[in-house]
Amino acid sequence: MSLGNRNLILTFLIYTLMSTSIFSEDKILSSPLINLDDLKPSFEETDEKEVDSKTENIILKKKKFSQKNNLPTAKFIGLDKITAKTSEIVVNLGEAKKFGPLEIKVLKCGKVLKNKISDNVAYLQVKDLSKNDNEKVFIFNGWTFSSDPNLTPFDHAIYDLQLINCDNV
Repeated sequence: MSLGNRNLILTFLIYTLMSTSIFSEDKILSSPLINLDDLKPSFEETDEKEVDSKTENIILKKKKFSQKNNLPTAKFIGLDKITAKTSEIVVNLGEAKKFGPLEIKVLKCGKVLKNKISDNVAYLQVKDLSKNDNEKVFIFNGWTFSSDPNLTPFDHAIYDLQLINCDNV
């Protein structure tokens, strides 16, 4: 490449850089500002008196139900790892309860004393109903402890179960 061609290319580059700044607009465009006072909350607003009366009714219904229901039950906390939502799951002994695609069946539930500390233990069977080919295979079949759930862990990719309490045993 000759010196003349280099000067020509350099001149062309300088001209294009300067011309873009000459022809550009000096006006800055922006979006209109949002008035935060006009925005509605993304959650439901409720009246505190309504909430108090509703919670009192729910507590009364739970007390009446628990007085009628003297069946042994196991209480679990179920965690959906994708949405990070927890659910309280109460399962009667011998009955199956669904949590997502899981079917939880508690066969035994009780309390044990270990080093003068009361611990809840439950023998449960868990099936994943989303897999039709393995309906008769349990994804968990064993004992679980409320004080140490890692002793015999329930291992699932999406859901987690932890024993909280055994009632009426």
